[in-house]
Amino acid sequence: MKVFTMGVHVLDVLVRPVEAIPEGQGATLVEDIRMTAAGTAGGTALTLAKLGAQVRSAGAVGSDPTGDMLVQLLNKAGIDTEFLVRRASAATSASVLPIRPNGDRPSLHLLGANITYGLDDVPWGALADATHLHLGGPELIGVDVATRILSYAKEHGVVTSVDLLAPGVLGSFEQIEAALPYVDHFLPNEDQILGFTGETDLLTGARKLLSAGVGVVAVTRGGDGALVVTADGAEPVPAFVVDVVDTTGCGDAFSAGYLRGIGLGRAPGDAAVLGSAAAALVAQGLGSDHGDFDLTAADTFAATAKSHA
Repeated sequence: MKVFTMGVHVLDVLVRPVEAIPEGQGATLVEDIRMTAAGTAGGTALTLAKLGAQVRSAGAVGSDPTGDMLVQLLNKAGIDTEFLVRRASAATSASVLPIRPNGDRPSLHLLGANITYGLDDVPWGALADATHLHLGGPELIGVDVATRILSYAKEHGVVTSVDLLAPGVLGSFEQIEAALPYVDHFLPNEDQILGFTGETDLLTGARKLLSAGVGVVAVTRGGDGALVVTADGAEPVPAFVVDVVDTTGCGDAFSAGYLRGIGLGRAPGDAAVLGSAAAALVAQGLGSDHGDFDLTAADTFAATAKSHA
């Protein structure tokens, strides 16, 4: 499985635990501060690499120390960063995440260079040589650019998948509609399904996306697991019961596990089980890169762990 993870790359700075921000110039002690690679492309790349995929990243980051750190972290995880474009004119995207004791993660986010990625930056020849393209955050680069990238991939026999970055309240169907006929696997969360489709019912929203040309919709629902919707019906996939430390990167880990399952020839429902297992393993520690696991360990966890019924 040769995967291009293209789009949003972020350096996360995580602080845990944070119950409240000190007032004025006050200070408080915390247990942990970490930096990790993240984003709908970068975070997905991390878990795909753990699960045995050959991963190349493509996107735009700044030519700043933040970008140096992000590239270093990706390289350390075994990800090829040759096609990450470095921008002198833009900062690397970054987030500061104060992690609450229950694992919730409000975010302070800098969009940075991600929004500057365009058609002139795409490594077309290398993309055609991939087996899979995962495009993270197409709404940030614009539907016309995203459509051209996805249609090119499809023309060259590359399996395509898409995840969104923007919260549902900021989404609209027009932001993604033109790209949907070129998406084999659409991997948003429940809030994004409802926000981007304008529907009030999850299944209705997913079916709207299928009608627009998407092959499979696999929706993450946090502690409620996932819902896989195809032309043949809908299949719920429960989440696994774990002690949650931090939910950062869980959606990206689900995408990675799901895509690895698809790459192995598994049915979408079975692929979603692997996605849920990867998400549960990541949730037990701090950051998108948490967990020293591989495909065998993830499959073993899925076979033996308890799930939310």
